[in-house]
Amino acid sequence: MVRARLKPASLNEWLALLETRHPSEIELGLDRVARVAQRTGLLQPAPRIISIAGTNGKGSCVAVLESLYMAEGHKTGAYTSPHLVRFNERIRIDGQPVEDQQICDAFELIEGQLGEISLTYFEFTTLAALLLFRDAGLDVAVLEVGLGGRLDAVNIIDADVSVVTSIDLDHQDWLGSDRASIGLEKAGIARTGRPLVCGDPEPPTSFCDYLDALGAIPYQLGGERFKLLDSDQGLELICTNHKGQTRTYSNLPQPRLPEFSAACAVQAMICAGDEPTADNVRQVFAQCQLAGRLQLRDFQGRRVLLDVAHNPAAARYLADKLADLLHEGERLYALFGVLEDKDIEGIVEPLLPLVDGWAACDLRACPRAANAKQLARELDNRSARVSVFNNVEGALLSLLGQMRDNDLLLIFGSFYTVAEALEASARFGD
Repeated sequence: MVRARLKPASLNEWLALLETRHPSEIELGLDRVARVAQRTGLLQPAPRIISIAGTNGKGSCVAVLESLYMAEGHKTGAYTSPHLVRFNERIRIDGQPVEDQQICDAFELIEGQLGEISLTYFEFTTLAALLLFRDAGLDVAVLEVGLGGRLDAVNIIDADVSVVTSIDLDHQDWLGSDRASIGLEKAGIARTGRPLVCGDPEPPTSFCDYLDALGAIPYQLGGERFKLLDSDQGLELICTNHKGQTRTYSNLPQPRLPEFSAACAVQAMICAGDEPTADNVRQVFAQCQLAGRLQLRDFQGRRVLLDVAHNPAAARYLADKLADLLHEGERLYALFGVLEDKDIEGIVEPLLPLVDGWAACDLRACPRAANAKQLARELDNRSARVSVFNNVEGALLSLLGQMRDNDLLLIFGSFYTVAEALEASARFGD
């Protein structure tokens, strides 16, 4: 049965409709979304396309690629998910979020192409992004995979270059219980005869075997063609193009985003035939930031670090970075909220030696969030000092009131946690 065409009055109304329309929040598989994309002419949204998957670091890789391409003068589209505060963050053209009305117009056009097909929220919004990119006259589109790779809606696109930033444990209910299974899912974005850039230093054998059987062209961080070295003069990045010619970038500053993600961005750009200048690489490494990723802010005169680390690997990376930020005598407080299906023990374990006081929070915007009392039990069992709050704003006010001038507040876990903290901060006037 073909549905009657609907026309909500605003972007928020559209998003509310999409959230309730499909029976499943996630439905892996490409057939339905590919059929609509084919009908609408969306399978080549830009002359050059780079797709990025990975357990951690894929959003950072998108941000660095976006900045590099813009610095080189290319009209650039970037698609990411999820968003922190506004949906528009997901779809950017030359670094600027697309306006509400443009998104609504794209939604209406996609709606008119559905016929009998039902799409999830992510599938529908992915098609809208591809439509906006196609009509914008881009030079390059940078697309972040939502979940996994092989069966994700973004994988209807045959990218010129694919990137897998890292392979670790997360979303095991959907992707498999071990790195071997998860690696196979992420390898699914590779294409025969095309480059696949991998930032994981030790990818599982399943991942490497799949690429070999497929005939993809791997560029492995730490391998002969793609290296990131540290020295007293800064980072040295060695990349290789499709002709086997190497390009060395020396004296690079430590990027504000994960080093492996930034390195993957440069190698992916070179694989696409677009070699960035050394000056642009240095500038982007020094300046590129991303909300919710090691994001330093000032809330009511106190130092705050926001990070969406929500799996053990991301938490270990965060702990390493915190050790560099903290100095003797400075206390670290942590405000933590996360979804109930996450490995709570594995997330908090690396941070326990660093944190002086915890606030476990309920997340008002997410029914799938772990209960704050459940989080507190996990922390209390490890002899952590923890308080329980039924909302992020209350926890934030309490912790800010306890802090001394040089203390640091870490707000981390789910995207919802960081988003609610940013919204609360805006109400404070920060």
